Amino acid sequence: MQISKFMTPEIIFGNQSIAQIGESLRRLGATRVFFVSDPGVVAAGWVERIMPILDQQRLDYHLWTDVTANPKDYEIHAGVAEYRARECNAILGVGGGSAIDAAKAIALLGTNDGSIVQYEGVDKIRRPLPPMVMVPTTAGSGSEVSQFSIIVDSARKVKMAIISKSLIPDIAIIDPQTLMTKDKQLTANTGMDVLTHAIESYISLAATPLTEVHSLQAMRLIARHLRPSAASQYNAEAKQAMAMASLQAGIAFSNAILGAVHAMSHQLGGYLDAPHGEVNAILLPHVLEYNYIAAPEKYRQIAECLGENTAGLSARESSRLALKAVKELARDLDCPESLSAIGLVPEQIELLSEHAIRDVCMTTNPRDMSVHDVATLFRQAL
Repeated sequence: MQISKFMTPEIIFGNQSIAQIGESLRRLGATRVFFVSDPGVVAAGWVERIMPILDQQRLDYHLWTDVTANPKDYEIHAGVAEYRARECNAILGVGGGSAIDAAKAIALLGTNDGSIVQYEGVDKIRRPLPPMVMVPTTAGSGSEVSQFSIIVDSARKVKMAIISKSLIPDIAIIDPQTLMTKDKQLTANTGMDVLTHAIESYISLAATPLTEVHSLQAMRLIARHLRPSAASQYNAEAKQAMAMASLQAGIAFSNAILGAVHAMSHQLGGYLDAPHGEVNAILLPHVLEYNYIAAPEKYRQIAECLGENTAGLSARESSRLALKAVKELARDLDCPESLSAIGLVPEQIELLSEHAIRDVCMTTNPRDMSVHDVATLFRQAL
C-alpha cells in the first residue's frame, strides 16, 4: 500500500458559526487582523455582520477588498504592501475562492520574500505563515480547507497553482447561511466546481481510501441538492448539504490533487478571465470520457453516486450513465455547453494546451496526456 498524508485545518461547521470568527482569531494569537473580502460579499452584508464579532474580541482589523474574480499577481502584491504597512499579524479571508486564495497568497508573502510568481508549483514556501482563518461564502472552491492558492500571472496570462501544506488555513468556519445571498448562476457555477473537485479527486492517481470517502459523499450530496440549491436562495436544507459537499470535496482534492479538467480550466481562467465553474462544467464531460480507460470501475461508482442505476451493466455502460448524469446536471443549471460561448477561438488552443500540460494538476490525471491530446479535448469542447 502506498504511503499517504492527510491534512485538514480545524473545521467549524454549522448555521451561525460565523459568530466564532473573533474567538477563533484570538485563540491563534491574533491582535491586528488583515481582513480580506470582495465587493460582492460586502454588498451581501456579510462584512458588516462580521465587524461587530471582531469588535467584541477587541481585535484591530483592516478591511481589504481589492480582489477580482480571478486574483492577479499585482493585486496580491498591493495587498501585501497594505498588510505590512498596517503591521498585521493574522489573516481573515471571507468570500468565495478568489478572496480566500488571495488571502492565502497575501499571508504567504507576508512572511516570505519576493514575488508571488516565485512560489508557483509544489512546496516552495520556506517560512511559516501568519495565523489564518477562512470563511467561505460559496459552495465552492474548497480553498478554506485546501493546500492550494490559485493566482494569475498577469504577464503570461496563466493561472498559477501554488501548493503547500503551509497554505492550509488554521481554522475553516463554514456557515451554510452565507450561501443564501448567492444568485442562481453563481450557485450553479460554484456547484459544478464542487462536482469537478469530487470527481477529479476520486479518479486522481493520488487518491487514497481517506480521500475517496469524501469524494464519493460529495458526489451524493451534489446529485441530491445542487438543483434545489440553484432553484431557491432560501432552501436551507439544500444550502447546508451543498456547504458540506464543498467541504468534503475540498478535503478530498487538497490531499489527492486534481486532474486535466483543472489543468485546462486554469488556462482559460488566466487567459480569458473566464468564470472557473463555468469552464469546468464545459470541460468535465470531455475529460471524463477521455479518462475512462484509466479507471473503469470507478466510473461505476461515480454513476451510482450521481443517482444512476448500474445494476447488470458493464463498466463501459456505467461510464455512459456517469457522463449522462454530469451533462444533464449542467444543462439543468443552464451552464454554457461550449468554450466558444465563453470566448475561446481555435487560434488560442495551441498555446493554452502547451500551458495546460505543465500545470501541476496534470501530474495526477489518471490517463497520460500529450499536448496534442489536450488540444483535441479543447477542440471537442469548442
